[in-house]
Parts: sequence; C-alpha cells; structure tokens
Amino acid sequence: MYMVYDADGGLLGELAYVLGTLRGRHCGLCDITHGRLREKPEFDTLRCSLGMPVDVWHRNEQTPEVAAFTAGIEPVVVGRLDDGALTVLLDAAALDACGGSVDAFATALDDAMTGAGATP
Repeated sequence: MYMVYDADGGLLGELAYVLGTLRGRHCGLCDITHGRLREKPEFDTLRCSLGMPVDVWHRNEQTPEVAAFTAGIEPVVVGRLDDGALTVLLDAAALDACGGSVDAFATALDDAMTGAGATP
C-alpha cells in the first residue's frame, strides 16, 4: 500500500507546505497522519496493524511507477492488487471526509480494501 501526501518532502517542501496552509491549503492525508509537529501515535499503531507493507511518501519521494499513477491526484492511498495492478483506495475527497480522524480513516480504508478485494 502506498500513501502519498499532497506535499513535497525536504526542507523546501515543508516550508512550501507551511506557507500553503497559511493560505488555506491542506492535505487530508497530512491531517490524518500528523498532529501539529509530528506523526500521530495512533496512526503509527494503525499502520503497523495493517499486516502489509505500507509506504508513506511525499510527492517527490515516490517510485516512478507510483508517481506516474498518482500524478495530479494527491493526496491518495493506493493499493496493489494480486495481479500487480495499482488501484486508488482513498482519494482526496475520501481523505477529507475523515476529518483528520485516524479512526475514521481506518474504517474508510477497511471498506475500500474490502471493496477492491485488497484485504490482506
């Protein structure tokens, strides 16, 4: 599974994100995974409980394959199906609907994985 922020990593990426938030821009995945200064412990617990590898990337940290698939649709959660195909599990609207709640995200993710046949 791949979770991709609508933000770039690194010092300049973080600065751009902070400036963007001051202008009203946000990333629904960031709201779920992070508090004010660091990753939410409950998100880390959830990620460890999923029973599969989970990569959480900034836009500029993705593999070329995943970047080509997610271009322009970040933030997004992507799953890899048994046949190797990538599929969108949660798009930006679904992430926003979680309202920053890790519990709501866990429920939405479980529903999406079941619907995609991607349950581990």
